[in-house]
Amino acid sequence: MTTTESRTLPTPDLSPAALGAVTAEIAATAERYDRSGEIPWDGLAAAHRAGLLTATVAAEYGGPGLGPLEVARILVAIGEGDASVALLVANTLGGHQAQAVARHWPEAAYADLLARSVEGPALVNTIRAEPELGAPARGGLPATTATRVGDAWVVNGRKAFATGGEALAYHLVWAVTDDGRVGHLVVPGDAPGITWIKTWDHLGLRASNTHDVVYDGVEVPAANFVEIPRVDGRYVDPAATPSVWGLGHAALYIGVARAARAAFADFATTRVPTALGRPIATTERIQTVAGEIDTHITIAETLLAGGISRVVDGDDAGHLAAVKVAIARSVVEAVQTAVGALGNAALTRRRPLERHLRDVLCVRVHPPQEDVVLLTAGRRVLGI
Repeated sequence: MTTTESRTLPTPDLSPAALGAVTAEIAATAERYDRSGEIPWDGLAAAHRAGLLTATVAAEYGGPGLGPLEVARILVAIGEGDASVALLVANTLGGHQAQAVARHWPEAAYADLLARSVEGPALVNTIRAEPELGAPARGGLPATTATRVGDAWVVNGRKAFATGGEALAYHLVWAVTDDGRVGHLVVPGDAPGITWIKTWDHLGLRASNTHDVVYDGVEVPAANFVEIPRVDGRYVDPAATPSVWGLGHAALYIGVARAARAAFADFATTRVPTALGRPIATTERIQTVAGEIDTHITIAETLLAGGISRVVDGDDAGHLAAVKVAIARSVVEAVQTAVGALGNAALTRRRPLERHLRDVLCVRVHPPQEDVVLLTAGRRVLGI
């Protein structure tokens, strides 16, 4: 048992009505933040008030310690409101869940994070990618270094795709130490020596603030280093290892597909062409398209719940990589089907479908990527 100061964090209401209210509140500002690219503070505040940002904090720290099925429901609901907010929440929930399992944070730092989490949105993210490295899940070691100086580590390096930007309360910075170890440094977001480079100008998730960040002589206590253990003599990216918690990113895109379904239905029931004289929703063509969209979403939802439930019931997590790929295909197809049926009306920025299309395409970048999953599965099937 840790001696971290005891506090009680809220247990969120996960009823359909409560989650629906959070979705609606977050959705109300999604377009504005998508256009401005600013940190989506309004959506994050809504998630915080509902107790969703601390849903995975362990009971011993005063949190509700919710499991993967509950977290999946949370991320679907937030993703339906705003995918950028959902990504920031997913990363934060993942950070708290990892602490619940491994207890790897230094006590003082985690106590500070929890204190901030009581006051308002306190985001966490693992900062791994680098401009020259590419995707960490595909191998390689970071160029970012941690040098031991007395009772501290001094961190230097540049990271890319650091989701959360200046909103992050804490960074978990992937680095190599001067004695050859690989791990993460727990770095406060307001530590001196951190500079953000505004590089994020992306097709989707535009409000996620996934900028580059430079660490120039950033000093943290010696206890803030968390070593990554070797597996068969080499370091393995934790994000590339299938787990029920890794499906959180896939879950948020099911929310995006749901939002696209709602946008499609809204347009279809209100669009009355003069030549038709009635809403296009009354035509069999549009009804069939609506059914196709719904079928793709049902497939994704069933895969998500089923994949998680199998592991919760004791099955091996190896199948989850394929589940992630299948969910990604289904949600992308759902949104593309809606856009394809409505044509120009779906691609205008006056309506949300084009934003949902841009956002849902980002599901493919989260590890494990499809080509890696298919290659691994194929070799297993062929015995190669």
